[in-house]
Amino acid sequence: MEIHLDDPRRPDVLGLLEEHLTDMYATSPAESVHALDPDALAAPSISLWTAREDDVLLGCVALKRLSDEHAELKSMRTATAARRRGVAAALLDHVLAEARSRGHARISLETGTEDYFAPARALYVTRGFTECAPFEGYALDPNSVFLTLAL
Repeated sequence: MEIHLDDPRRPDVLGLLEEHLTDMYATSPAESVHALDPDALAAPSISLWTAREDDVLLGCVALKRLSDEHAELKSMRTATAARRRGVAAALLDHVLAEARSRGHARISLETGTEDYFAPARALYVTRGFTECAPFEGYALDPNSVFLTLAL
């Protein structure tokens, strides 16, 4: 598996992000979906990495710069066919190392409270994330949990 910076508008990445958005709207009320579309992920303040094996897309993750000290994890997604192979863990470890190398002191994220998101929440906890208050314009929402990690 190789992880590299990628373009969120690349055709196979578009497909994975479309699947991600479809699942987010299927599992959470629309007002609680905070996933970014491909154009938003192409903003200068956001970097997107993909994991590939033999040029087959396995997953993606993005890092949004909130400030010099603080970044946000966005669009963490493993392709359905690649689940349970360690893709999410590899992507998470990669983005955490990248956030540290960029000098961020903290990384935060928002994810869902529904059972669908339980595996993701469990992975974040294994890396030391803890619950926190809403950040960067988010509001309290019974369908969201906010996590942060000091780097």
